[in-house]
Amino acid sequence: MYYKKIVVFGAGKIGRSFIGQVFSRSGYEVVFVDIDQQLIEMINQRQRYKVVIKGEEQQTLWIQPVRGICLHDTDRVVDELADAGIASLSVGKQGLQAAIPVIAKALSVRRQKLGNLPLDIIIAENMRNADEFIRVALRRQLPPDYPVEQLVGLVETSIGKMVPIMTRKDVEDDPLQVFAEPYNSLIVSAKGFKNAIPDVPFLAPKEHIKAWVDRKLFIHNLGHAAVAYLGFQSHPTAVYIYEILDDKRIHEIVRHTMLQSAGILQALYPGEFTDRQIEEHIDDLLLRFMNRNLGDTVFRVGCDLYRKLGPDDRLVTPIRAGIRTGKPYNLIWDVLLAAISFGAQDENGQYFPADKAFFEEAKKGTQYIITNVCGLPDL
Repeated sequence: MYYKKIVVFGAGKIGRSFIGQVFSRSGYEVVFVDIDQQLIEMINQRQRYKVVIKGEEQQTLWIQPVRGICLHDTDRVVDELADAGIASLSVGKQGLQAAIPVIAKALSVRRQKLGNLPLDIIIAENMRNADEFIRVALRRQLPPDYPVEQLVGLVETSIGKMVPIMTRKDVEDDPLQVFAEPYNSLIVSAKGFKNAIPDVPFLAPKEHIKAWVDRKLFIHNLGHAAVAYLGFQSHPTAVYIYEILDDKRIHEIVRHTMLQSAGILQALYPGEFTDRQIEEHIDDLLLRFMNRNLGDTVFRVGCDLYRKLGPDDRLVTPIRAGIRTGKPYNLIWDVLLAAISFGAQDENGQYFPADKAFFEEAKKGTQYIITNVCGLPDL
């Protein structure tokens, strides 16, 4: 039997503050699956958690009832997923390697129980072409005659919700609580669903999801990066993103950089976004970045340099697209150069672990990083 239930792989910040919250408030039972046994035990003890909305007025939302299962408890996960109404993934690319075999087993059991009733999976991952990556991985795990195209809806998303790093004290006060901004629009691929699109108020289905995924990368992620990297150059002791944007000069440079990247985006997807839509989106993002109550840090936004300077991420992808389309990218290039010397620390004076190795490589010179980390030619 089919239930109004969502199985959420990944009980982290996006899973709890966004996916779990949105579907719970729409009447869905929420079942979290995670590798963190301690977290799952706490979810099952309390059967609820709170999302603290950090806006002009702070608001607390209690998300309940919720349950949790450890990913390693494969049989229980399979049972829950086999009759779920929908599922979601927010585990990161590495986490997918552990989750996909379990999902594949559940899909086979589901077909035995429910026949050819599809399962839609919302892919709340920060990666391009996530649907194809997961489709290929599932095919490797499923029997050769399993009709993936007909029975699995791989629904790409553009996740624009900002969830800051919480202080150690906040986590100690309540390990299950999560802070988030008021923004709650979950942009999803209208074409990805095999069943009817769920009647959930915060869903925003889009026909051309690839354009919207790239809008997030080219404007939101890039803009955030520009604030952190350019800001660290001028204000190396600044802790919060809003402090950087209080500098009107940097605010204006960041805005122009976002507009330049948006121009490249519009060249890639002609007719998808109007100039007015783009400008309104950029100005709204900058206001959200300046949310003092959110307390988003320069460290969080800028750290993890290997990933954020990678060939498929927020700076290099727009630059490569600018080269292909003949559009200017000089302002984005300035942000990339600034990123190479980024060195913000967390509240405990610690660097992001992988960034320590990046700093060592950066001693080999800017061109070394551009070639070997960014994957760009000698420009």
